[in-house]
Amino acid sequence: MVFQDFDRISERRRLEREQKFKRRVIIAFISLLALLVIVAAGILFIIWDNSINSAKRHQQHQEQEQQRQHQQHQQPKGEEATQPKEPSKNNVAQVSKVLKKICNATTYKETCLSSIKDAVEKDPSAPHPKAIIKLGIQSTKDEVGKVLDKASSFNFNTPQEKAAFEDCKVLMADAKQELEESISHADSDDGNFKKNEAELNNWLSAVMSYQQTCIDGFPEGKLKSDMENVFNASKELTSNSLALVSSLTSILQSLLISQSGRRLLTKEPNSFSMEEDGLPSWISHEDRRMLKAETERDDKPKPNVVVAKDSSGDFKTISAALAAMPKNYEGRYVIFVKAGTYDETVTVTKKMVNLTIYGDGSMKTIITGSKNFKDGVQTFRTATFAAIGEGFMAKSIGIRNTAGPEKHQAVALRVQADRSIFVNCRFEGYQDTLYTQAHRQYYRSCVVVGTIDFIFGDASAILQNCLILVRKPMANQQNIITAQGRIDPHETTGLVLQNCRIKPHPDLVRVKAKVKSYLGRPWKEYSRTIVMESTIGDFIQPDGWLPWKGEKGLKTLYYAEFDNKGPGSKTDARVKWPGYHVINKEEAKKFTIKPFIQGDWISDMGAPVHFGLF
Repeated sequence: MVFQDFDRISERRRLEREQKFKRRVIIAFISLLALLVIVAAGILFIIWDNSINSAKRHQQHQEQEQQRQHQQHQQPKGEEATQPKEPSKNNVAQVSKVLKKICNATTYKETCLSSIKDAVEKDPSAPHPKAIIKLGIQSTKDEVGKVLDKASSFNFNTPQEKAAFEDCKVLMADAKQELEESISHADSDDGNFKKNEAELNNWLSAVMSYQQTCIDGFPEGKLKSDMENVFNASKELTSNSLALVSSLTSILQSLLISQSGRRLLTKEPNSFSMEEDGLPSWISHEDRRMLKAETERDDKPKPNVVVAKDSSGDFKTISAALAAMPKNYEGRYVIFVKAGTYDETVTVTKKMVNLTIYGDGSMKTIITGSKNFKDGVQTFRTATFAAIGEGFMAKSIGIRNTAGPEKHQAVALRVQADRSIFVNCRFEGYQDTLYTQAHRQYYRSCVVVGTIDFIFGDASAILQNCLILVRKPMANQQNIITAQGRIDPHETTGLVLQNCRIKPHPDLVRVKAKVKSYLGRPWKEYSRTIVMESTIGDFIQPDGWLPWKGEKGLKTLYYAEFDNKGPGSKTDARVKWPGYHVINKEEAKKFTIKPFIQGDWISDMGAPVHFGLF
């Protein structure tokens, strides 16, 4: 009986489950049918709406066409029937917003807006900031091209004025060439903008230096003031271009601009693939052999030609060897200069790239000259040795200017060459010994000797493990080691002395208590000099730094010291200028080899180098 009741209950439950299942199927079918009806209604509505809008657009098009034909009919005869399409107000407003955002990063905002606004508004399609930067650099190039035309109307009466104008022609030719390089890299879409940014800053900072060098060549007076006025516009445009390049990353982030959904600024890939021997793949077999010889055995590379005063080489003078250098040589060209004193003015021109000159030692192979400012030669032209061609390297040579302290400015070495290296060299002079004019420069284990402003210029230069010897000046003179010439806050230039020894020359030791000596003074408004991890002798004055003239640059300069040693390194009594700083480790790292001069190229060329802090 119990089992019969259980069977009846089971049958009833089975029937209930079947009924529930049927109800669910019916509900699902009804829901699906309702959904299909809704979708169909939506499609019909869209088709209806599109047809209505199409009719409206057709009607509007007919009305616009009738209006256009009416306007053409009303035009006077001879006037063009078609007019350029005016940009929409929305596009113009969008472009204006982008321009203002970009130009806010510059010092000369009105100049920035006026220089690129017209060009951009001709194509108001919200251009990418990199394209706008390119337009800004193009405006700079156009203005630099006008400078000499404007200045040619001036009267250059004295030999000094005429010589200064000739120097300007050379400098502006270099400026235009480097602006062209900047334009070609400004909006490149290679996913490697950080590398391009460093190159653009390098070129544009050099252009700024060239313009100021031109002005500085003229004597004080009305003509110099006129030249300064001529350069005002081009210097403002150069400054703005530097500001735009340096601020591009933040500009892109603030505008939330993207390219096809991918990141604009990707992590920079390794630019140099390395072979098994540890050298970059792009280095030629000959270069590879030379670099391996320098790094592994530190012996002398095989030269292409030899210079010897005793006629035992291929040439008797360095200038003759340079004149015979092939114009299109592949790889690194090497000149060995045997021991001897070579009295000549040497210029490594801009076309002489990837050149190495080495000697038998900085006290054995000596190049000497005596050109000087007092005898009527422009400071720019007084150099015994001028290095201009990119990738120049000098080893174990000495360069002197023997004009003496009474002749004032007399340069031993002027360096304009980008990625230039000097190892185990010696530079001797008095005032203005080493002219670090422009671009990225590296000095390792060199000796620099002088009195006044004897390391000066507007390059991005690092002196590492160098010996700085301060000579006895003339009566009533003071010694100043550095005079860095940065003229704009956006320039990436500066002078760094790292792990150097700053000592008195033997002729100063006897009278050091009577002669005041300083680490530097601000040649220009934004002068930037860093002395770090160096040993400073007791002959340096406690205040350390000297003003140039009055308050000039004291608020805008950047002078810094970090972790120096020696009796002259105490900072308690240093100057209290707003621009002077005792910096910490993190700040000091910014002025080491890699971040400051992108210095991987130094080890690539086989030179000894220390990356980072010691």
